[in-house]
Amino acid sequence: EDKVTQPPGDVILTQGQTATLNCTFSTIRSDPYLFWYKQEVNSYPKFILRRSLYSADNSPEFVKDRFDAELKDSSVPLMIQDLHVSDSAVYYCALRPTSEFPTV
Repeated sequence: EDKVTQPPGDVILTQGQTATLNCTFSTIRSDPYLFWYKQEVNSYPKFILRRSLYSADNSPEFVKDRFDAELKDSSVPLMIQDLHVSDSAVYYCALRPTSEFPTV
């Protein structure tokens, strides 16, 4: 069974600091794909980045020198460096679901 867990509660930091947002997961996949999204008030979730064992992709809007994540074992914490006021939002971690049907 696939499962993603983020700790509850707010992370309170000030401008210029570095935030680390935790995300742990479990999956039967040998090649998990993890995603981070940012959702601002009255807006839809925006794709930040995707990480797998073999690739690392960031949305052009979220440059890697400020938004980064390392997939290790069963976690993929998001690091946001040099915090801006505009970084205030809800952040979601997601796991590509395991297909119910094997690929042929």
